[in-house]
Amino acid sequence: MEIVVNTRLLLPNKLEGIGWFSYETLKRITIAHPEHHFIFLFDRHFDEHFLFSDNVTPLIISPQARHPFLFYWWFELSVASTLNKLKPDLFLSPDGYLSLNAKCKQLAVIHDLNFEHYPKDLSFLVRKYYKYFFPRFAKKATRIATVSEYSKQDIVKQYGIAEAKIDVVYNGCNTLYKPVNTDVQKATREKYSSGNDYFLFVGALHPRKNISRLFEAFDQFKNTQPGDTKLVIVGVKYYWTSEIKRSYINMKHKKDVVFTGRLTSDELKNVLASALALTYVPYFEGFGIPIIEAMHCDTPVITSNLTSMPEVAQDGALLVDPFSVDSIAKGMLMMYTDENLRKTLIEKGRKRCMDFSWDKTADLLWKSMEKAMNS
Repeated sequence: MEIVVNTRLLLPNKLEGIGWFSYETLKRITIAHPEHHFIFLFDRHFDEHFLFSDNVTPLIISPQARHPFLFYWWFELSVASTLNKLKPDLFLSPDGYLSLNAKCKQLAVIHDLNFEHYPKDLSFLVRKYYKYFFPRFAKKATRIATVSEYSKQDIVKQYGIAEAKIDVVYNGCNTLYKPVNTDVQKATREKYSSGNDYFLFVGALHPRKNISRLFEAFDQFKNTQPGDTKLVIVGVKYYWTSEIKRSYINMKHKKDVVFTGRLTSDELKNVLASALALTYVPYFEGFGIPIIEAMHCDTPVITSNLTSMPEVAQDGALLVDPFSVDSIAKGMLMMYTDENLRKTLIEKGRKRCMDFSWDKTADLLWKSMEKAMNS
């Protein structure tokens, strides 16, 4: 079989959620299936590190697809031309974008439909592109994979897609995330939080990650529990909106907020394993990989009671209302003051995170690919 894959998000030192999904699954699938030939489509110079095995052939096609007009050009002209010429058995797109003008079988991994629920969180052109094309991608797809039962039902409801056409392929967790000893924890706190305990957020600073309410909740927590506890924010200021900026500027305790920017995986694993708790409270999420990364590190989790997050966390996290600053602040206070709660959540988190692995993800994605190719 010949399988063409959209690998435009395999960017060295810039892997985000979908990029990690692509990396972890494609690495395993290509190595496990040497009998098949994979063509990786890049939109720019690629890192040789992403050519996982001898059965992978890279192909760069222009232009660089980083803007809605260029999305259209790349997928509907360049990719379509390439696919119609190669006539592969399958086109796999881990970021959900398909080519409506291509004639081959296609599998879209649609991680979530956040833009259907909160379109104003995106720029005008991006949301117009998503809302026009993704319903068409869903209907064009031979099969669809998605990362939670919540997202599956959302795709069914929003786009009228048959449940039988959609496979749930849960995300996994990198094996480097694990507990660290007290010496590492102490050194990590000295480096990032002046030696103090800290709550931690990990993710792109996008509006739906709910950073503005997290700032307000941390301020409220500090008013109740004065001291040196910090809030460490790991991630890139992707959308530093006026609302997020205003919440930060108005903080009474903003001196206790630490911005690290992007961290390497080796840095992040120690920061995650040394936190008092992960405070990950988006108001919309297709899965929420940091939840299980924290569980692997024996770090208790505060997360949202909406969308996919209760499904992923189950009883292994403290659930709060992401739209309520009081609820988030109360969760932080409970986590700070109740050692038994932290221990209980750590134990439950250890069990829950065992249900997820990139090996399982890759196996489920491959099965979905086989269904598409054999349909």
